[in-house]
Amino acid sequence: MRESRLRPTGMDDTTVEALGELSKALETVHRVRGHLYSAHQLVGGADLTLDRVVKLLREAGHDGTADRVEHELLGRNLLPGRWTFQIVEEFDDGYYAAFQEIERDAREKLAGGRRHIYEAEMKERRRTHGMPGHEATPEE
Repeated sequence: MRESRLRPTGMDDTTVEALGELSKALETVHRVRGHLYSAHQLVGGADLTLDRVVKLLREAGHDGTADRVEHELLGRNLLPGRWTFQIVEEFDDGYYAAFQEIERDAREKLAGGRRHIYEAEMKERRRTHGMPGHEATPEE
């Protein structure tokens, strides 16, 4: 196992597990961020599609419905005062940034900055030493 993945001397199993769980939670938050960006792009695309909807409704003689789509839906905030880009920015600058900083700080204080110690130890336990496809590192 690479030196950067070794458990620091004196680090107990519970701390390794706690940091592993914190890393897992951060990975989940990374996925949440991706979903927020997906929602941002999907809502934006839907809003842009409304331009065509309004045009087609007008061509078909449905001005009342076209007016309603144009004035009540097109360009509407997703949340009070916010389009999706604002929601994504607030998430990035608030919760996401805090989560990353706290996880990094915990790793620095408790594990000398080392990442994925729990997973590295699991890999060592689960791999078949000497078997192709089970190397500890790309160099092995």
